[in-house]
Amino acid sequence: MTRVAAIDCGTNSIRLLVADADPVTGTLVDLDRRMTIVRLGQGVDRTGRLAPEALERTFAACREYAAAIKEHGVERIRFVATSASRDAENRAEFTAGVLDILGVEPEVISGEQEAEFSFTGATRELPGHEERLVVDIGGGSTEFVVGREHVEAARSVDIGCVRLTERHVRSDPPTAAELAAVRADVEAALDLAERTVPLRDARTLVGLAGSVTTVAGIALDLDAYDSGRIHHARIPRERVAEIVRTLAAATHEERLAIPVMHPGRADVIVSGALVLLGIMERIGVSEVVVSEHDILDGIAWSMTG
Repeated sequence: MTRVAAIDCGTNSIRLLVADADPVTGTLVDLDRRMTIVRLGQGVDRTGRLAPEALERTFAACREYAAAIKEHGVERIRFVATSASRDAENRAEFTAGVLDILGVEPEVISGEQEAEFSFTGATRELPGHEERLVVDIGGGSTEFVVGREHVEAARSVDIGCVRLTERHVRSDPPTAAELAAVRADVEAALDLAERTVPLRDARTLVGLAGSVTTVAGIALDLDAYDSGRIHHARIPRERVAEIVRTLAAATHEERLAIPVMHPGRADVIVSGALVLLGIMERIGVSEVVVSEHDILDGIAWSMTG
């Protein structure tokens, strides 16, 4: 048994998992799992740099996480950074800040490595061995991974809820033209992903990350966010399409009033939900299996080898 701390720093959020991992029994027992919206990728698509205020928000969250890690007596830490820090010219500033606070250097991983972690975290506890497509819809990128017990093909493409919103959405609610522009980017990215990943071969679609779990919470009509009910929920494509229409017609304030909506997600959820729907329509699946276990769990397992 090893007590590990996994940190996943993405474009929109930074998340921590402290867990006891036992590779012999194949169990991962959560001790602390938390998420903070820091919007590290604010403006990166336009400027190519991490904004000072975005860095400070991220460092503030890191200080909170450092206290939790110390409290739990963690043996191993791994900090993984994804899309926004891959794209930024000044990522050395980010790396130095994290090292100073947590004592560990962030690993700016490739999209392919991100996909591998996501696949492991999402599928390790699922029954059966059918071909699965795991999609991790992040703030700056989306990872596509096909495999059974192991990854067979993977691709990361630059569509995410923050990136697409910053590129195309100026109105509240979004205009038809803005929504069409988001959809066009999604379709182009799916064309790109299909060059290397056989998206349509999978029998099961597994969806990860905040856009997917938020859509699931809305679909389940939850009064408050409940990860236990969301984890492994099966959401029909028709219901996802209905939710996309509702979200796209709502104002920012109306989206904020949805019980499961995190305040930091209300402005980008339309784009994230459009990515999910576009994927479901492209591959022709009738439902998505939602997983609360994702890249964090994969990072945690990577420290047990």
